[in-house]
Amino acid sequence: MAALTRLAPVLVTPLLWMAGSSVGSWLAVTAAGGADLNPEVLLGMAGPLTSASVTWIVLARTHASAPERVTSALMIGFVAKMVLFAVYVVVMIGVLGLRPVPFVAGFATYFIVLHLMEAVFLRRLLAPEMRPSAS
Repeated sequence: MAALTRLAPVLVTPLLWMAGSSVGSWLAVTAAGGADLNPEVLLGMAGPLTSASVTWIVLARTHASAPERVTSALMIGFVAKMVLFAVYVVVMIGVLGLRPVPFVAGFATYFIVLHLMEAVFLRRLLAPEMRPSAS
């Protein structure tokens, strides 16, 4: 229970920021007259947001249990994302018939922004270990 209590802020805060900023920006785009861009922008957000959330959960849990395995978890996640995103894009455009331009614009934007957010949160997570030790 103590480990879960210690992990909760590290896990929950980034997830709230990623989900909140994604949904908030999608709502803003929709409210600003981009309703005709949906469901493409919404589904363009859903894949990267799900991926970023799952990645963060895995990284936070890995760091809490075995910090030395964070890099390998990142590499495995990278390969998994390449495969899953390829399938996701094919299904969204090829099977569901979404319009490519708004879907790809939303997907690329959320992919980049969420990965930047992950990088910031990962830096904060690893910051104590990156500081030089006092000799």
